[in-house]
Amino acid sequence: MTDEKTTDHNITDKHQQRMQKMKEKVDARIESATEERGILIVITGNGKGKSTSGFGTVARAVGHGLNAAVAQFIKGTWACGERQLLENAGVKFSVMGTGFTWNTQDKEKDIAAAQQVWLKCKELLSDTNIDLVLLDEMTYMLSYKYIDLDEVITALNNRPKHQHVIITGRACHRAIIELADTVSEIKSIKHAFDSGIKAQKGIDW
Repeated sequence: MTDEKTTDHNITDKHQQRMQKMKEKVDARIESATEERGILIVITGNGKGKSTSGFGTVARAVGHGLNAAVAQFIKGTWACGERQLLENAGVKFSVMGTGFTWNTQDKEKDIAAAQQVWLKCKELLSDTNIDLVLLDEMTYMLSYKYIDLDEVITALNNRPKHQHVIITGRACHRAIIELADTVSEIKSIKHAFDSGIKAQKGIDW
């Protein structure tokens, strides 16, 4: 029994030592992170959850009393549970409204709709009263060349210093990735839709 207690005590001591070392490393990193400014976040990749993550951050920001705005590209014709919730919390939305480009099959119409939303985005990216801007599914607009890349980079670089921006969508342009402070790539392992399961209200949209 004594040997078992000694062993348990040694395991506990070793665990505490490991945790203490980890705490010291974390505390040191926190201590060294002194710069305070708005950050650019990119959430890309082929997996599900990019927009969901972006909207989650918007909800968090609003919960802390920050002012947020959302620009939605691509999915504008779908009912959006996040929009219904967040608009009631004072979040402004600008929606492209044409839906998926393979549905419209009208390039000129899509470009015009994208440009209209981008004009609103430029206003948001210069508004000192907006703390967070979500540019949902914008990566596609750059891939399709519906919006000029250099113009986007200029707007991001010239935005108010405190303003945070989140860009979501697949295949984010490398220039945006290089500019970003935080980049997450969501990988698809499995997706219910690939097994013939329809998109679920409140889960997928």
